[in-house]
Amino acid sequence: MHPLTRIRLTKHLLILLACILCGTTLKAQQNAQYSQYTFNGLFINPAYAGYKQDFYIHSFYRSQWTGLNGAPQNLSLSVDGAVNDKKVGLGLQMLTDVVGAQSLFSATASYAYRLQIGSNENSRLCLGIGLGFIQAGLDGTKLNPIDGFDPSIPQGRVSNILPTGRAGILYTNDDVFIGIASDNLITKVFNKDYTLKVPLPQPHYYFNAGAILKTNADVKIKPSVLFKTDLHGPASLDLNTSILLNEQIWLGAAYRTAAPFYNKLNPDAPLQKSNAILGLVEFMPNQNIRIGYAFDFSLSKLSNYSYGSHEISLGIFLRRSKTTPNTAKCYF
Repeated sequence: MHPLTRIRLTKHLLILLACILCGTTLKAQQNAQYSQYTFNGLFINPAYAGYKQDFYIHSFYRSQWTGLNGAPQNLSLSVDGAVNDKKVGLGLQMLTDVVGAQSLFSATASYAYRLQIGSNENSRLCLGIGLGFIQAGLDGTKLNPIDGFDPSIPQGRVSNILPTGRAGILYTNDDVFIGIASDNLITKVFNKDYTLKVPLPQPHYYFNAGAILKTNADVKIKPSVLFKTDLHGPASLDLNTSILLNEQIWLGAAYRTAAPFYNKLNPDAPLQKSNAILGLVEFMPNQNIRIGYAFDFSLSKLSNYSYGSHEISLGIFLRRSKTTPNTAKCYF
């Protein structure tokens, strides 16, 4: 690599990372990543719609790799709830994601059918689907090519609007949960205009599971795991443990790492060796409000260039019925 090119890519590390994620033709883009997904599974699985039964509004804001020029900035908003005697879950989520010269806005509506299994009302098998659209954009003026002109880089901002789809299965009861989901299922099918150099999200596949261990009335432990892959880039594995104190405060930690479970197209890619540790806290001042904060610290060379990742969240129940568990008891 030419020395000037190496210097420029070091100064604009996010552009390099985006190219690794997207491939040399800029045809793919990884999904936005959140650390507090353990408190709102709707972001990874449409089958979670209605899990908390009452209608619930939840928002994330994440500043990733703080201190890097062009670092990812993510903002999301979701609302979901159960209707038809808790048999149907409905959800809506919106997301905006900016990474350097790339931008993404998506809006998706989710539907989940919630089947009660056995005599326990909280033992349910949920089947979920989601449909919506994404608007992916690329601002060529932010790429600053070394040679002054690169025909593969747009001269201004270009964007593409395409449909998107999701699907998932989720089982929950009072003590355990297990789910499988996928998203961005139909986007590539409708992408016929290859003249637009706009990165588009690849289909992603998720597996998550966990349990609640009730040590006593005031302390509960929630171990969980999340595996995520797009079958092309490095897979991601999260190992999480949270402790619930007095049904009011969650304290959690996690380890996130690339997971080389199968051969990749580029097994030597730097991102495959990346890992991070996470810490989070969530406070429930009353049964209608949840406030959370998470901090990610990279264990890779990226820590030399950034001040970690910060994420805040706010959840609000719109209605609390006497038959609905309080906020703290919505463990999954």
